[in-house]
Amino acid sequence: MNPTRKRRLALLGVLLAAAAGAAAFIVLALQENLSYLHTPTEVRTGKAPASAPFRLGGIVCEGSVRRTEGTLDVRFAVTDRVRQVPVRHHGILPDMFKEGTSIVATGRMREGVFVAEKVLAKHDEAYMPKEVADAMAKGAAMHTKSCGAN
Repeated sequence: MNPTRKRRLALLGVLLAAAAGAAAFIVLALQENLSYLHTPTEVRTGKAPASAPFRLGGIVCEGSVRRTEGTLDVRFAVTDRVRQVPVRHHGILPDMFKEGTSIVATGRMREGVFVAEKVLAKHDEAYMPKEVADAMAKGAAMHTKSCGAN
């Protein structure tokens, strides 16, 4: 083999190794930033991450919204009509947020309470993520109370 060909093969090997390394770093970075959507039932049964951020989807329980006077603190419960999860949020809520509306909140669990960093409200169930809609249909089929089950 001549020296020029050896140099080209070595350069090609270095370039392939660099590309593989860059691809590995990109995949790792993307995995760290993913947040999966979970229903209250999945959270209660331990299928949601204990400390990593994730999205919680469901309906705001009737009669559960409690605001702290003079602050932006609000507490409420989210249900999928099977189980419910208490939620705490500090900040401005969307205009469409109210009891009985579906939401998707981003945050993490702390001491049994979902601490939401961001809350998105939907105006009706037609725009609900498939996983949440399926869980709610299952709850309706079981005839459970909307906000009574834990």
